[in-house]
Amino acid sequence: MRLRDKTALITGASSGMGRATATTFAREGAAVVVADINDDDGTTVVKEIQAGGGRARYLHLDVTDEGSWTTAIDEVLAELGRLDVLVNNAGISGTFDPDLTSTAFFDQLMLVNAKGVFLGIKHGAAAMARTGGGSIVNLSSISASIGQLGVHLGYGASKAAVKSMTRTASVHYADDGIRVNAVAPGMLPPMRTSRSSADPVWRARQLDGVPMKRAGEVREVADVVLFLASDEASYVTGVEILVDGGLTAV
Repeated sequence: MRLRDKTALITGASSGMGRATATTFAREGAAVVVADINDDDGTTVVKEIQAGGGRARYLHLDVTDEGSWTTAIDEVLAELGRLDVLVNNAGISGTFDPDLTSTAFFDQLMLVNAKGVFLGIKHGAAAMARTGGGSIVNLSSISASIGQLGVHLGYGASKAAVKSMTRTASVHYADDGIRVNAVAPGMLPPMRTSRSSADPVWRARQLDGVPMKRAGEVREVADVVLFLASDEASYVTGVEILVDGGLTAV
């Protein structure tokens, strides 16, 4: 098992990529903390993991609130003794608001997608430093590197912030034995907060530009997150791995 005896906290783990990552980590031996604001769905994920013989608990965590992070990390350390892996997965889609220049939605994107990751790195790294290090994996997006029609102007900016913070944090925390990397998914099944990107016509137009001619699956992203979280990536830090079917290679 690639995460045996490790404790992992995954934000936004009640659905989508977060849920897939939580179940993958549990299968690989980690004690998984499923963190989210959607309590019912998060509890369901925990029950599914436990039913399969895995170790998991649910934790309510609002990634935009620093006090919520402090409480969550304290609970993890008190109950499990350490934090080895943090996956900053929680985020909102850039296609939730049809007004692609909405100032209010810009603020929301930056709050959740950028500040949420910043707070995760800040408090997660402090916890890892106490016990000799760990791995932080941030979820970015291909939107950090390319322009996309139908996506709010602030979405790419929020994910570019994640990409940049990943590089800076990897240098900042290297002496503490903490690796910081990012995964940038391409076209995947619609998120809970997706609107226009859930439209079949929009998706068909976007998929036409993907060399592999299909959308990715959440398990394919989870497998890359698993690699970066595991000791197999012990000399990998400050990188962003694209999981996009070749879209950004065109």
